[in-house]
Amino acid sequence: EEAEEGCAAGDGVHAEGIQWRCGDGPGPAPLVKRVEVGVTPEDGFGKARTFRRLRPESADPMFGLFGKREKRQAPVDAVFARVVEASRQPAFYLEGGIADSFEGRFESLTLHVFLVLRRLRELPPPADEVAQDLVDANFAYLELGVRNGGVSDIAVPKRMKKIGQMFYGRVQAYEAALVSDTPAELAEALRRNATPEAPEAATALSDYALRVQRRLAELDLEGLLNETALFPAAQEGTAR
Repeated sequence: EEAEEGCAAGDGVHAEGIQWRCGDGPGPAPLVKRVEVGVTPEDGFGKARTFRRLRPESADPMFGLFGKREKRQAPVDAVFARVVEASRQPAFYLEGGIADSFEGRFESLTLHVFLVLRRLRELPPPADEVAQDLVDANFAYLELGVRNGGVSDIAVPKRMKKIGQMFYGRVQAYEAALVSDTPAELAEALRRNATPEAPEAATALSDYALRVQRRLAELDLEGLLNETALFPAAQEGTAR
């Protein structure tokens, strides 16, 4: 079975500069407005702006990517740092069935970013702007990883397009699973994407994702931006 890779570029429906989900018509309320973009959007979660347009020449290559863009960027960078930290919990890789590789770390990061974006979509403005900044930070971070992995400059755009399709394919699959009436659907989507080599781990990972969702549902925008314990701990024995 193949992991989800999303809709082909250009399949999204655009109306008055707003990104909607792929499909036959508008989906739920859009999360972000259309701006300078690099990859295909899915399910109202928006696109990433082009990395090179965002990064000033003197920018630090990790979280200081955005210069003086907005006052909100510092808390967004802090949220993204917490997302990365949560996605790197050793339990996911030692017992949780996720491969300890670039691909595995991508899967864990994608799940955590998705859950935060989903909560932001439920909140009033300026949560949509924060969500766009988080998407940008995510893809800038992934591009940094690709470049540090030795991919040549000429090959980076093609690689990032592929990563974008993979990201939004998973967003689409996880969103469909969470709105379905079948509790096991999220575990099945995670088995296909995050734990294909350890299918028995998918149920525990799904339970973790639902715990995260319940935790984030307790937070408004201010709480989400300022809460240091944003994610619950990945429990030992996740794969059991």
